[in-house]
Amino acid sequence: MNILLLGSGGREHALAWKVAQSKLCGQLYIAPGNAGTALCGTNVNIAATDIAAVKQFALDKQVELVVVGPEEPLVKGIVDAFRNDKQLQHIAIIGPSQYGAQLEGSKAFAKQFMMRHNIPTAKYREFNTENYEEGIPYLQQHSLPIVLKADGLAAGKGVLICHSHVEAMAEFELMLQQSKFGDAGKKVVVEEFLDGIEMSVFVLTDGRNYVELPSAKDYKRVGEGDKGLNTGGMGAVSPVPFADAAFMAKVESKIVKPTIEGLKAENIDYKGFVFIGLIKVGDEPLVIEYNCRMGDPETEVVMPRLQSDLVELLIATAAGKLDTATVQQDPRTACTIMAVSGGYPGSYEKGFPVSGLDAAFAADSLVFHAGTTLKDGAVVTSGGRVLCVTSFGNTVTDAVAKSRKVLQDIDFEGMYYRRDIGYEFE
Repeated sequence: MNILLLGSGGREHALAWKVAQSKLCGQLYIAPGNAGTALCGTNVNIAATDIAAVKQFALDKQVELVVVGPEEPLVKGIVDAFRNDKQLQHIAIIGPSQYGAQLEGSKAFAKQFMMRHNIPTAKYREFNTENYEEGIPYLQQHSLPIVLKADGLAAGKGVLICHSHVEAMAEFELMLQQSKFGDAGKKVVVEEFLDGIEMSVFVLTDGRNYVELPSAKDYKRVGEGDKGLNTGGMGAVSPVPFADAAFMAKVESKIVKPTIEGLKAENIDYKGFVFIGLIKVGDEPLVIEYNCRMGDPETEVVMPRLQSDLVELLIATAAGKLDTATVQQDPRTACTIMAVSGGYPGSYEKGFPVSGLDAAFAADSLVFHAGTTLKDGAVVTSGGRVLCVTSFGNTVTDAVAKSRKVLQDIDFEGMYYRRDIGYEFE
């Protein structure tokens, strides 16, 4: 079958790499893709958010399956656009409806959903300009630190951890009165701070049934030892060493099952990935957030560990038949390390040639492109997170060492990567 994958990051390269391995995959198109996805299929110069152009391309190329990588097209209603068009209703599309995508697109919607279905999460309150004045004494009396979250999509920058009441009230004012995060911050969720260790759980659901994919832990801070600014992700490991069978049984019974049952009970059209960001507090799992797609860079360790045919799973998802599906996982540990542009996550330059990719085909290692493009036949940088190296090993230490070794052969101007991914498990 002809398959269209939307997106251009490391997540999409990993998905394209996995999709292309399927015996069911005929022609694979990636819109817009990057220099890495071009090795797996045909890149198409269409933005993932250009819904009209995506629809027309799917018709023109007789696409039978659309896989939506990033969150923005989902929040903008691309699934509904296909479902409601008689010419396109026969095309399977992976992702939730626009209403279901609010699990990621609105922090308040997600928290209310968790409350309705008794899913463990941090205590919270919502504020907007209308009840702004109520927020001042609430913040003044709140225990420290205080977590402030912009309700909408804010490119990963909308979560603030404030360590004083003065800082919290100043940020609260900036968000609601001075539109620090634009429309995304028109509503603010104030949460209690949870002290624990985080991980990501990935579920594929048809809205009624589900299968669990390999879990992962990512590393958001730009500096080693988890210091410095937050990023889109500097690396990831899978499986997560602290998530033993007993803990994962709790995750399934207290979080995964109630989430899927909640979607079913509320008749939410949801055929796609649910990314559950968890924190382990003591021995208990609590939900930090939902995302309505796969994570990045977690996908770059999850897909290599997934031994099942991804396209078969996606077809079963679209058909509502995941109850007949099973997932096989590679028992080895996978680790990915992201190489980023100098200056990231702040300002950085683009267009630098990437060298050493030809030498990077080591045993047990894979290179996934993120912010790259082709210029005159050569790979050049085009983003903050440029590429990552995923390696298999028997332990976290082993896998990390292999990825670092491959990265020593790759170079571009200003290249930086963390050398301590997985450090707490070594």
